[in-house]
Amino acid sequence: MDRDEIETTLKAAFLQCEALFCPLNQQQKEILLEVFFERNSLADGNPLDELTSMQREILLEFILKQERENLAWKSSLLNDWLNDRPSGAVQFIRDQYGLAWLNSIKPIHWQEYLQKLRLTREKLQVGDAIEVSNGLWEWIPADAADSCDWFPCEVIEVKESEDDSPPVSCRIRFQNGEEWEIQAIYQWNRPNWRFLT
Repeated sequence: MDRDEIETTLKAAFLQCEALFCPLNQQQKEILLEVFFERNSLADGNPLDELTSMQREILLEFILKQERENLAWKSSLLNDWLNDRPSGAVQFIRDQYGLAWLNSIKPIHWQEYLQKLRLTREKLQVGDAIEVSNGLWEWIPADAADSCDWFPCEVIEVKESEDDSPPVSCRIRFQNGEEWEIQAIYQWNRPNWRFLT
């Protein structure tokens, strides 16, 4: 479909909404048109590069929270915008960057920043908030690894190795007060924990 065909189709949809007594207001129409027609000026780059480090951190926290709750983070924002509701800490996206910018973000863009964050924070410290999977205490088939359950906890002790190699184990405390020790935290148990961002 070219631009004219898309615009014609959208206008027909707007008329159908009116015929069904559920008309869109002008702002909603503009939002839908903008999503289809705006082009990302940073097609070759990562749109998150435009954000300040604080804005990027806030957005990544929002994305991760939505993902943990099995919600589509973009849909949540768009629903807020279409219903003219504030979007909390991520309101700056609407105010400063708009729909075209939001639409330009692909999973690879925010995953790239999460990977950078993990690489800079690879070493555990006492007080770190992490999540551990049930793969620590039960067998999970390799083809079902994405269906693991994750549990928040806090690192309360890190046992360093005697030489300069990474720490060998750490002790964690779950929210119910139960404590566990994780062996080989940077070796074979690495897939079973992640930083809680």
